[in-house]
Amino acid sequence: MSSIPATLLVTILYILLVSVHMSTHDVNIDTKSLRSSSSGHRSKGTKGCNHNNNLLDTNTTPCKKSTTIQAVPASPPLVFADQRLQVVYPIIQKFKSTITSDPLGVTNTWIGSDICSYKGFYCDTPPDNTSATALASIDFNGFQLAASTLDGFIDNLPDIALFHANSNNFGGTISPQIAKLPYLYELDVSNNQLSGPFPTAVLGLSTLTFLDLRFNFFSGPVPPQIFVQNLEVLFINNNIFTQGLPDNLATTQILLLTLANNKFMGPIPRSLPKALATLSEVLLLNNQLTGCLPYEIGFLEEATVFDAGNNQLTGPLPLSLSCLEKVEVLNLGGNLLYGMVPEVVCAGLVNLVNFSLSDNYFTHVGPLCRILIQRGVLDVRSNCIPDLPFQRSVIECAEFFATPRMCPFMWFYSFIPCKLPFQNPIP
Repeated sequence: MSSIPATLLVTILYILLVSVHMSTHDVNIDTKSLRSSSSGHRSKGTKGCNHNNNLLDTNTTPCKKSTTIQAVPASPPLVFADQRLQVVYPIIQKFKSTITSDPLGVTNTWIGSDICSYKGFYCDTPPDNTSATALASIDFNGFQLAASTLDGFIDNLPDIALFHANSNNFGGTISPQIAKLPYLYELDVSNNQLSGPFPTAVLGLSTLTFLDLRFNFFSGPVPPQIFVQNLEVLFINNNIFTQGLPDNLATTQILLLTLANNKFMGPIPRSLPKALATLSEVLLLNNQLTGCLPYEIGFLEEATVFDAGNNQLTGPLPLSLSCLEKVEVLNLGGNLLYGMVPEVVCAGLVNLVNFSLSDNYFTHVGPLCRILIQRGVLDVRSNCIPDLPFQRSVIECAEFFATPRMCPFMWFYSFIPCKLPFQNPIP
């Protein structure tokens, strides 16, 4: 094989090198073209997003995924059975937002426009429009709801006639604005945490016949006007009311009245028993009453319970007590009463179940009264009766009798203003 000239080999090698260089240049041009086309309409110098998430490409940033926002359909407007219900709806919902405890889940039913189906809410026809429907009464008794106040709720329910909220945990005071409620005739807020002075706004409620403020923390005086208001029921026991029993109690028309467990002071007015002659229960216990029992106690003809225990009453027992022919419970324990236990009282009270004279200073009981002791009806423990067990010490009794205690109108204490069942008829 003839040898190839050296100049020819050099020429062939040069041609091959040029061909390789041109091929590499074309590839670079194509890649740049692709990048340019992917940038679309971006202006020069603006970095684009990298759909391929190429972390090595410093001229682009990862593209954000597009987010589709879906429109939430608007809730349909609430439709109320009556405009009066629409008015009280925001008031109820505002009160609901203030409730801090609802162990029975009552407020879970307070949703929607059908207020008349809310638990504890009752609708009726208002007096001023027989074709309308209004929120007429509320009964929260026993719901155990807790809120710091009832202000802004009761007083803003224009058609409310009855409000009962016994046994909850409502605090604060009673708003004076309740005086503007035209139909309210029953108000029961007993057994709560209410405080402050007596809610005098109730004095302006001419429709009110039932008022129950028991078992709260109301304090101060009770306005005398409340006793002559057109009430049938007045329960104000178990508060911290402090004052004497007003004289106008003699003219009260109240049928059910409880004053127990307060701090009422002073004597029992002589006019009081006649005023309360129609009451079946007279409850004066656990106060700070002083003075002597008036003989007018015998006028409590309908009383089945007379309880004046745990006061500071003194003096002998009036014989007129024997006229309480219907009484079943007679409690005078925990006072400063003294003398003998009248036999006529033990004989005349034929319906007695419980007769307590304990924690006094009685010195004698007769045979008829001893029969009641044996039956467990009469309790005379902690007195000064020498021959009976469980009595006060001699020293304690002597210290008591060292201070004379006299009652006015003593001659009335032997007066019996009734005919006793065991008395012979007068010919």
